[in-house]
Amino acid sequence: MIKFAQAARIASGSIGSAKLRSALTTLGIVIGIAAVVVNVSLGASFNQFFTNEISSVGSNFIIAASEQPNLFFDNEYNLIKNTPGISGVSPRKLMSGDLTYLSETKNVNVAGINKDFQEIQGLQMEEGTFLTDKDSAAAVLGYDIANDEFSKNISHRSNVEIAFRQENGTVVKKSFKVKGILKNSKPTVVSEDSDYDLTVFIPVSTMNEMIGEHDYGAFLAMADSPEKIRDISDEVDSRLARNFGVPERDIDDEDLKPYYVFNQEEVLEQTGKIGDALSSFLLALALISLFVGSIGIMNIMLVTVTERTREIGIMKSVGYNNSNILFLFLLESIMVSFFGGIVGTTIGGLGAYALEVALKLPPVFPLTLIEIGIAVSVLVGITAGLYPARKAARMNPVDALRYE
Repeated sequence: MIKFAQAARIASGSIGSAKLRSALTTLGIVIGIAAVVVNVSLGASFNQFFTNEISSVGSNFIIAASEQPNLFFDNEYNLIKNTPGISGVSPRKLMSGDLTYLSETKNVNVAGINKDFQEIQGLQMEEGTFLTDKDSAAAVLGYDIANDEFSKNISHRSNVEIAFRQENGTVVKKSFKVKGILKNSKPTVVSEDSDYDLTVFIPVSTMNEMIGEHDYGAFLAMADSPEKIRDISDEVDSRLARNFGVPERDIDDEDLKPYYVFNQEEVLEQTGKIGDALSSFLLALALISLFVGSIGIMNIMLVTVTERTREIGIMKSVGYNNSNILFLFLLESIMVSFFGGIVGTTIGGLGAYALEVALKLPPVFPLTLIEIGIAVSVLVGITAGLYPARKAARMNPVDALRYE
């Protein structure tokens, strides 16, 4: 059996004798492996992005909402609040209103909430404090409203006026003391309503009093344990179903309920599926590039076998058996692919980082990608080089020596 060191020298000499051809062959593998590394890394980055976005909305959240008006009232609020495992719950009612500060008026989003809303949504204060249950004429402003929307910045303790237009056309106004300003945040993939930088928060009781209503648009609750969030969410769903007369057998049919309930774990599962689907699609595209690169190696190796037919005959005449010839040509293919794998993995890692920064995604590069990149390149080398190597090994030495 030929020694590995001797086989490596012969294979290296063959590769070096046709530098341009070897470089072009290697380029196909470099592109393929780099594409695999980039796309797998991007897929992992997108998954992390979705997870971060959902986690930024709040901790262990459960949301009960409805597209029907006049469905949720104090009775439903107390029902959710008294559910075992619920550590906080806030109504949320969204309206468009006019905010006036120093004779300047802007149309803004106004959210009616209570004190639990801050903890449920994980909101941080830039100035002042958040609303409490004792507040009636206090407001908390989103960062952009306080600092960018008006000619002069609004600070906490300033006075503002909020006006709503009722269905009959009547405009109701009320003065509010700015109790606090939220830290700058970013909108998330969960809901556009999470862009709290452009929202004004007031007590929901005050909002209802101003517009003469008593209902709530939705409830945001927080489970006291992430491990039990699904069970707690199911209990909230079950209680609401009984409250609205929905038979137990129809609880899982969203079309038969006047409301819907979902929780953080379910959202993570759904976004995880989206991320996995995206990763699979990107990986499929990358594998196409790798497949093209492997065909390039096979074609070049077949050309090499044809060009070295006489050399193969000489090698067999001096004692090289079929296994030696097979190993020599297979090793040459593996060496080309292995080098391409190293370069491709390096370029792919740098490319993935650059793309993640450009797309403002969390940089994620699993170290296993290095092992995967090298392993895949070797596998490609073996697969692409096996047929040409077998062809070389099976040559008749007499016919090979006569080849011109």
